[in-house]
Amino acid sequence: MSEITYVRGDATAPQGKGLKLIAHVCNDLGGWGKGFVLALSRRWPEPEAAYRRWHRERAGNDFALGAAQFVQVGSRLWVANMVGQRGIRTGSKGVPVRYEAIDTALGAVAARAGELGASVHMPRIGCGLAGGTWSRIEPLIERRLIAAGVPVTVYDHD
Repeated sequence: MSEITYVRGDATAPQGKGLKLIAHVCNDLGGWGKGFVLALSRRWPEPEAAYRRWHRERAGNDFALGAAQFVQVGSRLWVANMVGQRGIRTGSKGVPVRYEAIDTALGAVAARAGELGASVHMPRIGCGLAGGTWSRIEPLIERRLIAAGVPVTVYDHD
């Protein structure tokens, strides 16, 4: 079994050859305005527009914690909007990250990456504004993606 590759750089400019899928975590409120999503929106308008439409039309679709939406932004590049945090603020119920939702969404990402023959690229998902810890996220990635044979690169921004 391979391992997660860690690099310094920008996850919105994934390295390597072949088809690539950029995975990141979104909240369940339809909010898109802080963190990694801003870097995505600076490069492509499609992921934000698709996420906002997905949330707005949630009564008729699968938008919920654990869901993943796949948006093509280039001929060989996709973005996975994964709903993995409840709300946007730390409160009486703790930090917004929901590990079980990220785990479920990563399962969908693994399936799509397998269908596409894609590698997966991401920042340290769930560990910024969502308030999660990498020691809890990394095993989910290993179990869902690495064990499925999907190459994963995690980017630490300079």
